[in-house]
Amino acid sequence: MNDRSRLWTIGALLVAFALVVAACSGDDAGDTTTTAAQVTTTTAATTTTEPTVAEPAVEIPFLAKWEASAHADSEAEAFRHWDEDDPAVVPESCAKCHVGTGFQDFVGADGTAAGVVDNPHDPDTTITCTTCHNDATLALDSVTMPSGVVLTGLGSEARCMTCHQGRASKVSVDEAITAAGVGDDEVSEDLGFINIHYFAAAATKYGTEAQGGYEYDGQSYDAYFSHVPGYETCADCHDSHSLELKFEECATCHVGATDIDAVRDIRMPGSLVDYDGDGDASEGIYYEIQGASDTLYAAMQAYTTEILGTGIVYDAHAYPYFFADLNGDGEANEDEANFGNQYPAWTPRLVRAAYNYQVALKDPGGFAHGGKYLLQLLSDSTADLNSVLASPVVVEAARRIDHGHFAGSEEAFRHWDEDGAVPATCSKCHSAEGLPLFLAEGVSIGQDPSNGLACGTCHADFSTWDRYEAGAVTFPSGASVDSGSNDMNLCMNCHQGRESGASLAAAIGDAGTDEIVEGLSFINVHYFPAGATIFGSEVGGGFEYAGKAYAGRFAHVEAFDTCVECHNAHELEVRTESCAGCHGTEDVAAIRMSDTDFDGDGDTDEGLAGEVETYRAMLYDIMQAYAEANGTPIVYDAASYPYFFADLNGDGEATPDEANYGNRFASWTPNLLQAAYNYQYATKDPGAFAHNGTYVLQLLYDSIESLGGDLTGATRP
Repeated sequence: MNDRSRLWTIGALLVAFALVVAACSGDDAGDTTTTAAQVTTTTAATTTTEPTVAEPAVEIPFLAKWEASAHADSEAEAFRHWDEDDPAVVPESCAKCHVGTGFQDFVGADGTAAGVVDNPHDPDTTITCTTCHNDATLALDSVTMPSGVVLTGLGSEARCMTCHQGRASKVSVDEAITAAGVGDDEVSEDLGFINIHYFAAAATKYGTEAQGGYEYDGQSYDAYFSHVPGYETCADCHDSHSLELKFEECATCHVGATDIDAVRDIRMPGSLVDYDGDGDASEGIYYEIQGASDTLYAAMQAYTTEILGTGIVYDAHAYPYFFADLNGDGEANEDEANFGNQYPAWTPRLVRAAYNYQVALKDPGGFAHGGKYLLQLLSDSTADLNSVLASPVVVEAARRIDHGHFAGSEEAFRHWDEDGAVPATCSKCHSAEGLPLFLAEGVSIGQDPSNGLACGTCHADFSTWDRYEAGAVTFPSGASVDSGSNDMNLCMNCHQGRESGASLAAAIGDAGTDEIVEGLSFINVHYFPAGATIFGSEVGGGFEYAGKAYAGRFAHVEAFDTCVECHNAHELEVRTESCAGCHGTEDVAAIRMSDTDFDGDGDTDEGLAGEVETYRAMLYDIMQAYAEANGTPIVYDAASYPYFFADLNGDGEATPDEANYGNRFASWTPNLLQAAYNYQYATKDPGAFAHNGTYVLQLLYDSIESLGGDLTGATRP
């Protein structure tokens, strides 16, 4: 720091803190500098010098921390970059974040309009006390991201995010590609590397809400990473003056995480897949991102060599980062990493991949800010490049997303993003906070969308990992059961479906069984109603026909009769190795315990899953025949709501122009609706054959029978 800078800075600090000390936190009172001004006074009547009087000390909280931080490093490139310019000023496009007075200009603290930097600024001022401690900055509550998305209700975090957001986005990348007007693999002189800029933590943290990364069409991405209550904002995890991580607080949950190396080793119980495909699913998320980045870089080098004929190399410390590989050795040598040798052959496909590669590298804390979002960006960029390579980079073992409860990018958790909230009717199971509230208060309210479930969704205590007390579970039919296992009760609060045979009967009323009822619509049991299947007729999850008897709870055997005894609580996968002990196979679908040929196909060796699947196929065939006989052919698409559609061309298949809400099937008779409900029930519990195969086979058999299907050779369990 030169003398002029030091004098200006200390002078500004003294004035600033005399004014804003009340706005500063006092939890680091020992980390202060005290200045006492000595004053000498004289009078006209005497030559006696008055005793020296010390004015009240001006204390500058956190001064030592700030002086040691990157924000105060006046010799750093971030503040010195413009010294050789003529004139040596920080331009309007950079001043917001690279000079303290520029930030004040942007927020309107200097009396100018907020939201814009009006003038270039002298580069001699770093990020000082008054940069953040002024009325305009303290009132800041929203941030406009480079994508144009406005994030609101941020509170004090808005101060950090105003600068730590990057300078580019998916939007700017798409705009550049559109302007070039070339195909994915056509080189254009109008294209070049697009740099997100540095330390774009907010872009990583807010994921798809901010669209800081290049998100590929047709893919979904994780949103805001909330971590845990109390550690969600920048200042929750970083000291706001020194900028250092609060390692001692990390270590409260992440035992041993007392330095950056240990923090890089962290991964949570909801991250149980091998994202980079290196065979290590226990390494920290930092290393998963590192591995996925290396894979993408290899794909970029393969693409540029094979498709473009000019290899590419990268140097993180030399602008503009990507250069032509002149000697073909795959390394950025000193004679290559210079502006004159910047990479010359940009295509849209390469621009997208290079952008995401830089996004992951230029947020060194990205693994903690939003690691899964970065992994998805890297995975999709690699897949896009691989799609045109004759020899794709090997990624078969890599996983893009987590197991279901933690797959925050998927529809189960992203469905409400445009609405901004998960409604009360869905929040119990589709938000991180919904289940704990329901268990505590017996009610559900609207909740913020979340990146899947969180530790606190099931665990009431993070030191003992005790789960919430669930008690007896009430099912959609109104029946209440206690499984005898608190953990199973927790699972069943969500894995119970949302409809029942009772709600279907109520919708049908006293209508005739084979007459089309105007206004009758499909009723969906919802997804993975395993708890209802296990308890069978005790909770009436399926539509049970009058005069028929149905199986109750399937108890299996002791030690394997609850959800978590058969499924890993976090991975959700079936503990197939345990099945082999009794059944002699880890192929659960191949297991059967009866010699009866239920479906009448002559195969008594197939697993019970095969028997259920044959019944489903039989039911679908008779449903189609029944509907066509009633004047409107029907088709089913398991991935398109509301699942049943009019078969416009009569080919028996759900084509894209048919599987849409506007073409939903409407010619329902009670008999057809009951059968469709049970068909969906068996489809949406893919483990029904194991959860309670007898109950599901009974439902399907009776549905086929009700529509007049041929059950010759079949046996009802």
